[in-house]
This record gives sequence, structure tokens and C-alpha cells, in this order.
Amino acid sequence: MRLAKSLLAAAVLLAAMPAAHAQDYPAKPLRMIVPFAPGGGIDILGRTLGQKLAERWKQPVVIENRPGASGNIGTELAAKSAADGYTLLMSVNTIVMVPSLNPKTPYHPVKDFTPVSPVAIGRLSLVANPALNVKSVAELVALARKEPGRLNYGSPGSGTPHHLAMELFKQRAGVDLTHIPYKGSDGFLSGILGGQTQAVFMPIHQALAQVNAGKLVMLSAGGTQRAAVTPNVPSLAEAAGIRDIDVDMWYAMYLPAGAPREIVTRLNAELNAILKLPEVMETLGRQGLTPTGGTPEELAALTSNDLARWAKVISEAKIKAD
Repeated sequence: MRLAKSLLAAAVLLAAMPAAHAQDYPAKPLRMIVPFAPGGGIDILGRTLGQKLAERWKQPVVIENRPGASGNIGTELAAKSAADGYTLLMSVNTIVMVPSLNPKTPYHPVKDFTPVSPVAIGRLSLVANPALNVKSVAELVALARKEPGRLNYGSPGSGTPHHLAMELFKQRAGVDLTHIPYKGSDGFLSGILGGQTQAVFMPIHQALAQVNAGKLVMLSAGGTQRAAVTPNVPSLAEAAGIRDIDVDMWYAMYLPAGAPREIVTRLNAELNAILKLPEVMETLGRQGLTPTGGTPEELAALTSNDLARWAKVISEAKIKAD
């Protein structure tokens, strides 16, 4: 009888431990892994959220930049970290693209992570060099169909979101454009401005200065929805007359697989509250990002669906990363 009571007491204690752990969370500093170099949009996003979490929780949130291998180095590090809620991953939707580009990717975006929350959207615009003399997506499609393969499009590299966005557009619109991959953003921008490429996808906030200066023509802004910063420019879905042609980049927060549900719930609530703060919305807006927020379930569905969606695009286009 005494043994049975002891076992029962131990079971009750063990059952209560996750709740107690979550109640005390966070009891020590956290680290947020950003798998890209300092200074970029995702880094500023991570630091903005980390600062606000630190202020609210009275615990430091240390940003750890681990760039390299298209985000694989930092993402693998996060996947192999303890699932105690003290290692966060600030990620972008390349997390669901890279595994189909590289069979040796050292993580699985669904199996190795616990979704916490969608964070933001970075909308892409389709722009053309003015010398092409097209003013709409319909005109671009008509020209590309008239002369298959003659028009060039650029990207910062094979397998980048800019590249995959155009390949999706090509498949859905039934057009043939020739890909010119550059080694980074500088060559990519020089290519479209100089006319070596005729059309590209690029983040709206990066395109606007060139469009306003008359150096580029914006044909669409946003994938399935118009962008708030360019309300008079149609989305790609509108302009192309194609439903569900989502090319926009999304950003999200993950924990390693197996993180306690109570911690996920608390972290999700904090992030959603932070994303509604005016100063956070302003900071992200300067980076061309629109705060979203959402539930862990929504991020889980987005991760799984986009993993399959981009795998199909990559397979059909026979794309491999640089």
C-alpha cells in the first residue's frame, strides 16, 4: 500500500512538472537563432521581437546569428537544441524550400520543429525594365508567349525565393523565360537596371525607389493580396488572372520539436501582442514587412502545405541550389 501511494504521488508530481516549468518560464536568458547574417530584414525582425520579449519577461534574449548554407547551419543548430523553450528559431520560408533543393538538408521543417507563430509577410513585386515596353502582367505574358525563351529574368541565385517565384509564375502562366542567376543581390539589381534581364521578382520596398525614379516598371505587388504600401498596384493573382499564385515570403518563429505545449502557448500569446505594438509595426514596415501573427496550428499548416507546394515547383522546374 505504501509503495502504491508513493508511486501515485510520484506520478502526480511528474504530471505537474511541465505546468510548473511553464509557469516559471522563462527563468533564465533565452537565445534566438537567426540563420542569416546581421543587418538583413530577418535579423532586424528577430532583434525587434527579441528586445520586446526581453522587456516583457525581464530576461535577456540573446540574438545568435549563424549564417551559411542558405540558412542550414543555424537551422540545424536550432533543430538539435534542447526542447526546453530557451532556444528560439527566427526563420523565413526558405526553411520549406531548401529540403527540396538539397537532399542532404540536415533538418526536416515539420518533424524537427514545434511551430509557435507566423510573424510577418514580405511581399514580392514583379517588375520590368522600361525598355521592354510592357505596362502590365498581361502584356508581359503575351510578349513571352510570342517569343518563348527570348526574355531573361534574374535572381540573386538558384533556389532563392526570387527564382522560385518566377518559376511558379512561368508554370502557372504558361510562359518560357530564361533564368540568369547572379551571385547575390548587387548583381541581381544591376542586371535588371542595366537591361541584361527584362523582368524579376523582388521585395516591394526594394523596388519602390527604382520604380519612383522611373528605372523600373511595377507590374504587380503581392502574391494573392495587394500590398498596403502600393494599394493601386494589382496583386499577381489579380494581374495574371490566376488564383492561388502565392509568391510572397513569410517569416515565423519555431522551437525545437517536443517543446512543452504550455511554453508554446505563452510564447505565441506574447508574440501576437508584440506584433500589434505601433512601434513594432513601424520598424517592420521600414523593412517591407507586414506583421501577421497567428496560431501554432496555422503555422503548422503553412509549413506542411508550402513544403509540398514548393517541392512540386522545384521538381517540375528541375531546380538545384547553387
